[in-house]
Amino acid sequence: MPEPTKKEENEVPAPAPPPEEPSKEKEARTTPAKDEEEVSPPSALPPGLGSRALERKDSDWTLVEPPAGEEQAKQNANSQLSILFIEKPQGGTVKVGEDITFIAKVKAEDLLRKPTIKWFKGKWMDLASKAGKHLQLKETFERHSRVYTFEMQIIKAKENFAGNYRCEVTYKDKFDSCSFDLEVHESTGTTPNIDIRSAFKRREVKQQEEEPQVDVWELLKNAKPSEYEKIAFQYGITDLRGMLKRLKRMRREEKKSAAFAKILDPAYQVDKGGRVRFVVELADPKLEVKWYKNGQEIRPSTKYIFEHKGCQRILFINNCQMTDDSEYYVTAGDDKCSTELFVREPPITVTKQLEDTTAYCGERVELECEVSEDDANVKWFKNGEEIIPGPKSRYRIRVEGKKHILIIEGATKADSAEYSVMTTGGQSSAKLSVDLKPLKILTPLTDQTVNLGKEIYLKCEISENIPGKWTKNGLPVQESDRLKVVHKGRIHKLVIANALTEDEGDYVFAPDAYNVTLPAKVHVIDPPKIILDGLDADNTVTVIAGNKLRLEIPISGEPPPKAMWSRADKAIMEGSGRIRTESYPDSSTLVIDVAERDDSGVYHINLKNEAGEAHASIKVKVVDFPDPPVAPTVTEVGDDWCIMNWEPPAYDGGSPILGYFIERKKKQSSRWMRLNFDLCKETTFEPKKMIEGVAYEVRIFAVNAIGISKPSMPSRPFVPLAVTSPPTLLTVDSVTDTTVTMRWRPPDHIGAAGLDGYVLEYCFEGSTSAKQSDENGEAAYDLPAEDWIVANKDLIDKTKFTITGLPTDAKIFVRVKAVNAAGASEPKYYSQPILVKEIIEPPKIRIPRHLKQTYIRRVGEAVNLVIPFQGKPRPELTWKKDGVEIDKNQINIRNSETDTIIFIRKAERSHSGKYDLQVKVDKFVETASIDIQIIDRPGPPQTVKIEDVWGENVALTWTPPKDDGNAAITGYTIQKADKKSMEWFTVIEHYHRTSATITELVIGNEYYFRVFSENMCGLSEDATMTKESAVIAKDGKIYKNPVYEDFDFSEAPMFTQPLVNTYAIAGYNATLNCSVRGNPKPKITWMKNKVAIVDDPRYRMFSNQGVCTLEIRKPSPYDGGTYCCKAVNDLGTVEIECKLEVKGGLSFCRLLLQGVPPNIIDSYLRDLHSSNPEEY
Repeated sequence: MPEPTKKEENEVPAPAPPPEEPSKEKEARTTPAKDEEEVSPPSALPPGLGSRALERKDSDWTLVEPPAGEEQAKQNANSQLSILFIEKPQGGTVKVGEDITFIAKVKAEDLLRKPTIKWFKGKWMDLASKAGKHLQLKETFERHSRVYTFEMQIIKAKENFAGNYRCEVTYKDKFDSCSFDLEVHESTGTTPNIDIRSAFKRREVKQQEEEPQVDVWELLKNAKPSEYEKIAFQYGITDLRGMLKRLKRMRREEKKSAAFAKILDPAYQVDKGGRVRFVVELADPKLEVKWYKNGQEIRPSTKYIFEHKGCQRILFINNCQMTDDSEYYVTAGDDKCSTELFVREPPITVTKQLEDTTAYCGERVELECEVSEDDANVKWFKNGEEIIPGPKSRYRIRVEGKKHILIIEGATKADSAEYSVMTTGGQSSAKLSVDLKPLKILTPLTDQTVNLGKEIYLKCEISENIPGKWTKNGLPVQESDRLKVVHKGRIHKLVIANALTEDEGDYVFAPDAYNVTLPAKVHVIDPPKIILDGLDADNTVTVIAGNKLRLEIPISGEPPPKAMWSRADKAIMEGSGRIRTESYPDSSTLVIDVAERDDSGVYHINLKNEAGEAHASIKVKVVDFPDPPVAPTVTEVGDDWCIMNWEPPAYDGGSPILGYFIERKKKQSSRWMRLNFDLCKETTFEPKKMIEGVAYEVRIFAVNAIGISKPSMPSRPFVPLAVTSPPTLLTVDSVTDTTVTMRWRPPDHIGAAGLDGYVLEYCFEGSTSAKQSDENGEAAYDLPAEDWIVANKDLIDKTKFTITGLPTDAKIFVRVKAVNAAGASEPKYYSQPILVKEIIEPPKIRIPRHLKQTYIRRVGEAVNLVIPFQGKPRPELTWKKDGVEIDKNQINIRNSETDTIIFIRKAERSHSGKYDLQVKVDKFVETASIDIQIIDRPGPPQTVKIEDVWGENVALTWTPPKDDGNAAITGYTIQKADKKSMEWFTVIEHYHRTSATITELVIGNEYYFRVFSENMCGLSEDATMTKESAVIAKDGKIYKNPVYEDFDFSEAPMFTQPLVNTYAIAGYNATLNCSVRGNPKPKITWMKNKVAIVDDPRYRMFSNQGVCTLEIRKPSPYDGGTYCCKAVNDLGTVEIECKLEVKGGLSFCRLLLQGVPPNIIDSYLRDLHSSNPEEY
């Protein structure tokens, strides 16, 4: 069993200590603090709060037993104050491994049910949850003596079972508790070590010649979190939260330090005004030491004194105050160690003791004491139990500076006890005696006679404001919603609403604590009554034909009335007939065996007794299943529906028809299918979801409250078949002087009969059948018109038709119908009359915004320009380039009714120029121009010359290129090369002039120079190099160049970084990379599936400093395959391959972004593809 937490509030009060004991405690508390850091002694525990006192010797706690007379006095006090206990559990001693049992007994004479009992260890630990191997809880009840016996048995006790235990018993508003101690000794007889938490139990502490000191830091370090608050109050800790935060920091292990041979202790404690000493020992005495407080360096002063002793470095802090309570650390080189200093407030003492007080019940009682400090933390106790004030508590605590007052409103005898007050440095106790006043009966109870259902009101008045008990026929009265017990001052009331016969009896009121009773008799009378609450509003009882009716009518009356049943002036007697009656004390029953339809009628019941008579009539109704309806009739049929009607059945079974169930079946089938699961309230129904062209039959069931009738005869067979819905979106496609072309969309619903074709009809405005239609194509109102004219003699299957042979300037109405095997659908009307006259719309060219400026493309790129235009009838289009007709062999022109397209597959510089578009409709002409510029890389400069060489500088000049690539030259790039290596290095980029000075050249080297031209397409493919070289010679000396044999730098191509297999996502660019070296520089060729990639705009190839890159723009699954990089120079050829797999769809991308490895995604997608090949 786990060790329970021990709390001093649960101790049973003991007799007060001898008078000389407080003086010893006072002398001990006035002992001055030592100069250096000391552990503060524990505050004196209040006397009388435990059955044993605590004593500390050589840092071990031992138990000191009080005199036998004190123990006996404590037990007597407990028994006098007990409310429910008739026998309390007593403390005991047991050896380790032995068993012990504690017994508590409660008298049950005044209790209506079993009281609630709880066993605790300390204050909080409920032992009910710990029952098991070492703890068992039992309870028994003796019926003869009416005594509850509760037992707590401890099996095979352990040392940590020792401590204070508490037993609490509760019954309604009554409460009683008692505390007892358990001591566990070693079997060898040695005195056991007590857990450190037992130091906090409120027992007398005998002051020694030298009072023991307690290190609060060590207590907190080893204590449980539930004991922190108690330790803080016991030893005067004001900032418990801050101390616990520092405690958490200090529990971290200090790292080993090379600079310190001995570090600071984790924490130090000192009393306010005392002196503390911090000591560290250095491994190297030459190291400089600095002390810090909360990160601020400490400087020497009268408060802070530094001392050096060999390798020891000492810090003294004098006159410690609460501001010194903080974190300190010392640094030596790069190492540091830290500690916490806790400053404790001085203990608070009781300067004015409590005084014994005597009072009467109901009076206000005040217990007053004074302490040494204002607003000090003080705890009050009653018989050793801590008093916790609250909104529902009878106790209030008032603090006036140093005064602390305990106020008890309306004292009772239960308040007679020993009250004590405890501070961090002292305690005081006093006895309170509450006696009863003489009782007088001012208004006695009176006998009452009341009618059933009326209020019973018993009232009495006594001279004292005390509670009491009500009894009925010797048993306690229990309050309920109907029975209320009222106590207001000296008046006691018993009010019973809606009196019952059970409320009749002898009532007695007995004031608490007085041997006085006030009796009264209550008599309840009740005339006969018939209770028909279980019947309908018209007292009708319904029974199904063939069932048995047993109608039980509750009756009441005192004395019990006699019941008589009759029907049509004929009495129904008790006996064994099919219709009979049965009588009981609280009811009368009418029984009908095997009910028949003729048993329906009105039955009368009469009650009679000495108090009066009662009459009632009950209607009995016998009901049955309804007759089946007649065969239904199908009145209308659609594509998958029909409408059916029927007549109600001739006989409803004596109960209204609630609805109908409908079933259908195919004519060739014998299986009927229910069509509605909710009752159909009407006599018409619309079955749906039938198959067109299949014959069906339907039938009906009638339903009333009794059940379902037999089915009706089936209807005549019918076949669902329907026309299509009207065509949709009827619009005018074009109009000429003699024709109108109409266009429409197929019907939304065609049906199983299919669609054979369309019929287009028209009529002239003013004919008898014309209809003006609204925007949705629905007829709005009639106009004078003739019959409609069919435009197409035969059915057409297309959704476009041209009506020909129309007179110019005529107005016609148009409609279209869809036709299938079921006939023609509803017509779709055009919303307004159509004028037969061609309308000329002037042309207009819509030049896109990006074509309003010069359209620039590179040589080899495709040119695809779409220019929209408007105009009716269809315009005539003419294209010209620079005023000359376009050669359609080089440039493709495609024209439609709404736009024109100019397309060049591979642009050349000759395609540059001004393109003119002319759109003509009748006499109207619209023109527009587009400038197209095809550009290419420029040629190299014409000549490059070395104008001058001086020092480390060379002056170059060159002439612009002859070919600028059809674009302005934007700059030049100049490179240099040492004659020895002939490796070219860029000196200047994007240079705009045609002359430059090259500086910072190496003396003794000989250089060649070359220049590239640059326009918006990039650098020229070739460069122009100087014919002569420039020698950088040192001034004043003639340097003869040594003769070196040329080193052969040639090397066959070799891949230094291979290609790797790669996964790509469809729609996202992918790159393949490798690196190659070789001299002369190898030529790189990329291949896919052994086929060279040449002039494919989907691929881009880069080569920079030997790094080769192939970029695949927005790949698709078809771009997957084996890619090869081939490097060739004069010394050899080398190839390297890799595989590229393109994953299509969002699933692969989403899985890859979620961190799933590609190989797992690949396996998953392959399985998915194999399971659902049609979806992929």
